[in-house]
Amino acid sequence: MPAAPLIELMLIGIGTGNPEHLTLQAIGALNRADLILIPRKGADKADLAELRRTICATHLDGPARLVEFDLPVRDSATPRYLDGVHDWHAAIAATWAREIAAHRPQGGRVALLVWGDPSLYDSSLRIAGQLKAAGMALRVEVIPGLSSLQLLTAAHAIPLNTLGGPVLITTGRQLREGGWPVGLETVVVMLDGACAFQTLAPERLHIYWAAYLGMPHELLLAGPLASTGPRILTARAEARVEHGWIMDIYLLRRE
Repeated sequence: MPAAPLIELMLIGIGTGNPEHLTLQAIGALNRADLILIPRKGADKADLAELRRTICATHLDGPARLVEFDLPVRDSATPRYLDGVHDWHAAIAATWAREIAAHRPQGGRVALLVWGDPSLYDSSLRIAGQLKAAGMALRVEVIPGLSSLQLLTAAHAIPLNTLGGPVLITTGRQLREGGWPVGLETVVVMLDGACAFQTLAPERLHIYWAAYLGMPHELLLAGPLASTGPRILTARAEARVEHGWIMDIYLLRRE
């Protein structure tokens, strides 16, 4: 039996909303691709697909074919959060496999443009692992990208860590359930749709918040948590209504 055709899957970090975020390595990978898959996430997030199209129009001069597909939606009604996420990832893996089989049955280089960096709170590598576990002949290459964490500290012109101090990168769910981690001065919070900073005692805490980093409608707020937290809640709600979606991140520092 002949060997299955090899798929070289390139997960390309593209930064957080600015075509200039791409590294030379990322541009080179784009131009080596035979197929670039662009996910569509519904009308509310149409500008995310449009950004990927803009990146390709700006930087692509190779032979790659662009194919758009509808990304499965996570069922938020699943009682157990992680069960819902696992089911969602399985659905995405099946969608990737279908698109690859339809457009590169002979194998080749397939690229996916990953928001931020593929290693930081992104599941592309886990989904690729499911393809390999299902029997696809797959070799994965990761091209790192600017992450929202880097863009956050750059936008506020602050160092990530205190002098010699540790940093915790966590989620809103973890912060809400566990509270402020003992012994830490700096906590970065991602994937927080419920503004978990509201659950903390605000004394001695300073917050640096950003949404839509790198995009024309970037939002930045910083200050003592007690006075800045309510401003963030208002700005976040208004921005979500205006754009239909929001991606934000914040850093909390204990003084």
